Amino acid sequence: MQVTPMIWLITIAVTILFFVYEFFAHVRKPHEPSIAESARWSAFYIGLALLFGVGIGTVSGWTFGGEYFAGYLTEKALSIDNLFVFLIVMAGFAVPKKYQQKVLMIGIIIALILRGGFIAVGAALIENFSWVFYIFGALLLVLAYRQAFSSHESNPADGKFMTLVHRVLPVTDEYHQDKLTVMQGGKRFITPMLLTIIAIGFVDLIFAVDSIPAIYGLTNEAYIVFTANAFALMGLRQLFFLIGGLLERLVYLAQGLAVILAFIGVKLVFHALHVNELPFINDGQPLLWVPEIPIWLSLLFITATIVVATAASLLKTRGNENKEDRRQMHGEPVTTAGPHDRDEDPDKTFTANISK
Repeated sequence: MQVTPMIWLITIAVTILFFVYEFFAHVRKPHEPSIAESARWSAFYIGLALLFGVGIGTVSGWTFGGEYFAGYLTEKALSIDNLFVFLIVMAGFAVPKKYQQKVLMIGIIIALILRGGFIAVGAALIENFSWVFYIFGALLLVLAYRQAFSSHESNPADGKFMTLVHRVLPVTDEYHQDKLTVMQGGKRFITPMLLTIIAIGFVDLIFAVDSIPAIYGLTNEAYIVFTANAFALMGLRQLFFLIGGLLERLVYLAQGLAVILAFIGVKLVFHALHVNELPFINDGQPLLWVPEIPIWLSLLFITATIVVATAASLLKTRGNENKEDRRQMHGEPVTTAGPHDRDEDPDKTFTANISK
């Protein structure tokens, strides 16, 4: 792709402007978004992302357009997986719903900044060392295994990192509106709000490790990598409130993502063998007989995997709901709600969690 420095500057500037608008138009005044507001803005950002992909295909060719759409779908699915952990973090810190927008907004901005750094490093490595594809491929295969058997039960709010942060920094026991710090007794304290944002940032760093190698397995174009990530993160805040209840029903999303990561990992290893320069593999010569997986097949596979994982999840959870309804009709006990569904006092919940 022919991407000039001016195009890069314009793209980054427009991305920043979108987030600035989001903050002043929706986040600055604390409130819980309505379903209509969330649906409207989610549709807008998804539509914008699709139009951008059509623009890339029209201007630069549909090979690049296909790479963008495959990358966008993968990053969107991984971003939705992020929402699971965001949900757990905010439940662990008992963030009041009207302040959750601010936490999500800052968390998404941190994610974009971190991914931008990883994109630059990845582009430099790919440009100078073809063997990095072996590393990316192996990393994705390991991450796919971990993703397949991962559980979203663990709460980052109770992890060692946050325990260390709490020991080092003075933290208040309750929220002070959406303030990040507050003065008490002549001493500056950080609030649970800031502690939640630190936890979200730490989670973002971990997720960037699998996000960037995954999309570099679909395209070598740093511009496509950046824009696919930016559009995947745009509208994520609204999507959180739109499908918050649906998140719990996507029980097979982790397994679907594991399949996608494994597929891209294999694709990267194949590509590494096809451009091989390592002297201990085939005497440093490329293995041209190794097949290259075309982008149309990648796009088809990723789309089909997401559809199957979503459909299977909804069928599974619908069956569970029907079983619980039957049990309730017969007077049997039913499954209790998750921690974020309980009507608890946020300050008491936070104090209980942080005192562990």
